[in-house]
Amino acid sequence: MVVLGGGFGGLEAAFNLRLLAGERAKITLVSDSDHFLFKPNSIYVPFGMDPEKLKVPLARPAARKGIELVQARAHGIDPDARRVELDGRSLSYDFLVVATGAEMRAEEIPGLGEYGISPWTPADMLRLRAGFQGLLSNKGGGGAQRVLFVIPPNNKCAGPLYEIVFMLDTWLRRQGARERTEIVWSTFESSYIQAFGPRLHEVAAGEFERRGIEAHTEWAVAKVEPGTVSYANGEQLGYDLLVAFPPYIASTPFPGLEADERGFLATELSSRRLVDHPEIYAVGDAGDFPVKQAFLAFLQADAAASHLAAELLGKEPELDFDPVSMCVMEQFDKATFAQVPLRLTGDSAHPIEVRPDANGDYRVGSSKAWRVGKKMLGRSVPWRFGRGEPFHGGAFWRGMDVGLRAMSGVLAK
Repeated sequence: MVVLGGGFGGLEAAFNLRLLAGERAKITLVSDSDHFLFKPNSIYVPFGMDPEKLKVPLARPAARKGIELVQARAHGIDPDARRVELDGRSLSYDFLVVATGAEMRAEEIPGLGEYGISPWTPADMLRLRAGFQGLLSNKGGGGAQRVLFVIPPNNKCAGPLYEIVFMLDTWLRRQGARERTEIVWSTFESSYIQAFGPRLHEVAAGEFERRGIEAHTEWAVAKVEPGTVSYANGEQLGYDLLVAFPPYIASTPFPGLEADERGFLATELSSRRLVDHPEIYAVGDAGDFPVKQAFLAFLQADAAASHLAAELLGKEPELDFDPVSMCVMEQFDKATFAQVPLRLTGDSAHPIEVRPDANGDYRVGSSKAWRVGKKMLGRSVPWRFGRGEPFHGGAFWRGMDVGLRAMSGVLAK
């Protein structure tokens, strides 16, 4: 068994397979880094967090669970020979989990990579910190500065940028610099956080209004020039600081495997098997599920591990991928929790939607108390992975799940 990727999907799949299949599985984990990066908490780096705190070294948890760790980058997969090509070597496999993730391709939008800051890596977040610190020098006078946030077409997960824009507003107010800073938001989508439905749209719209943030939907960026963003609808907006999430693509293309036009591997929904090679699974951002999010990566990895363990143990799988997203959106003065049951629509223009029959399973709520839930998740995932344990595995997750459901029963509706 070979697992490609040391992120959420790869580690969850490897650690959960060890839990479910025990020593029946010989597991090799291939990662291009010697550490796991807890990216959801990188939103705190622009506001002062040390990015080193986001890292979890992989050698110790891998050794603890008897998993061979290979630090290398995968370059190709030969499904007929069942081999993976790495940096200077190759690995054979009986089963393969591809969790190589996604990356951003700013060059799809002329000027976006040159003039905008894309909060993707810790280094990007440190650049954003410098930009935000520059706003503080304006609180004593001078003309207002404009911070423009942009979500372009083909972005697959805008949630962190919503967190950053609301956090920025709260932070500037606490620093006494909000009155001299204009914040503007624009997204190509027809509603805010469109994939997660009308309730989160209403929350975001209410926050934009409460905070005095000018916001636009259905504004698709066409090009970026120094100080100006032009949109496909003919509008233009000026900026002093531009923050944008570029379009997503698969981080590693694998020619010969069926994939969509952006390189995301074609999968069978419930098991995460590739449609053309059932011995290969794709989980997290590497697969073709339209929303790219850590919690959904966990669920996909757990489903893949369940199906793989069933193969090894000669039994029926106990778990399929059920896309019910959970997220906690930080805002510094409070946080918003969302539990969102999703389904595929078959419409390429709008491939995902909230299930019409979700009823009480679709929950959204905002409260200062949800900041505690955010911190709890931020500590527990690195702690579990640092021990070589899956986040969703065993009594730990059952206890956390009970706690989250109890909180949502009181603080969300």
